[in-house]
Amino acid sequence: MNALAYEDIKTAADRITGDVRPVTLTRVDPGAIGGDRGAPRGGNPGQPCEVWLALEFMQHTGSFKARGAANFIQAHLDAGTLPEAGVTIASGGNAGMACAWAAQRHGVRATVFLPANAPQVKVAKLRSYGADVRLVGSEYAEALAVCEEFATTTGALTSHAYDHPLIAAGAGTLLEEIRAQIPELDTVVVAVGGGGLFTGVATAARHHGIRTVAVEPEHCRALNAALEAGGLVDVTVESIAADSLGARRTSAMALHAGRQDRTHSVLVPDTEIVRARQLLWDHRRIAVEHGAATALAALTSPDRHTPEPDARDRSSSTSSGYRPGSGEKVCVVLCGANTDPSDLVR
Repeated sequence: MNALAYEDIKTAADRITGDVRPVTLTRVDPGAIGGDRGAPRGGNPGQPCEVWLALEFMQHTGSFKARGAANFIQAHLDAGTLPEAGVTIASGGNAGMACAWAAQRHGVRATVFLPANAPQVKVAKLRSYGADVRLVGSEYAEALAVCEEFATTTGALTSHAYDHPLIAAGAGTLLEEIRAQIPELDTVVVAVGGGGLFTGVATAARHHGIRTVAVEPEHCRALNAALEAGGLVDVTVESIAADSLGARRTSAMALHAGRQDRTHSVLVPDTEIVRARQLLWDHRRIAVEHGAATALAALTSPDRHTPEPDARDRSSSTSSGYRPGSGEKVCVVLCGANTDPSDLVR
């Protein structure tokens, strides 16, 4: 499947209503983090832009991944297609936790494969959901290969961290909730790893005429590289945010969504990701993982790019951040907070 349909997201919303927590939004204080004045640490004449934060890290399991997992498990329960061996998934941590949580709610067995260098906070949380946790290799791709072999030998149902229409559709329900609270939303900014969140959000956003900014670390750029190459490619994974954004290859669904109008792909350096994460702590006492801070870094990075007016509604790729226009209403998705906050205290 190369394209996700808006109808898939509406079906997912009906399916998981009551199972996931509605997202909480909060508006950024003018001038507080440098991304809401239309220019870095200053401002352009005219009406300032309006920046909101979507606090999706308060979702079950601490990330947006619970939406896709709930949709995936419930859809298979409804169809009677969950095997005795249960469900299995390879993950950097967040998708595994979401899968284990959703499985536990329905008494389904879950076996989760993670890279051996996954943060201990994620490993411990996974085990608290009753999952059989297996640590493999040093990258997501290695864990995925072993997970696929396990599914073949045991008959377990394979879920996916991002490359599945039920997972992406569940993630897309987030945009529906954001739009209900900000009816005149112009732009949504999301971090991209494998592309499940981006695919779902961008599909729903495009239906409503909303721009999507897809943000990746400079050295974790699976979607950006695919857009540049014109097809799916493997990339080197090396970033402080790799534990949640460390996919070596994006999905065909994400590439399709990224090629549509009203989407922008941007890259940010690790230094700006760290700074954005610290800014959230300093100004709101919000402790998010580096993957979540990646989205905000697109707005707070000094080296931000303003697309030309006629280019803002076309698909584009750039190597810098994103500067909102005058009067633009922007929502930045803070997608996860499964992190050790000890380095934020000061």
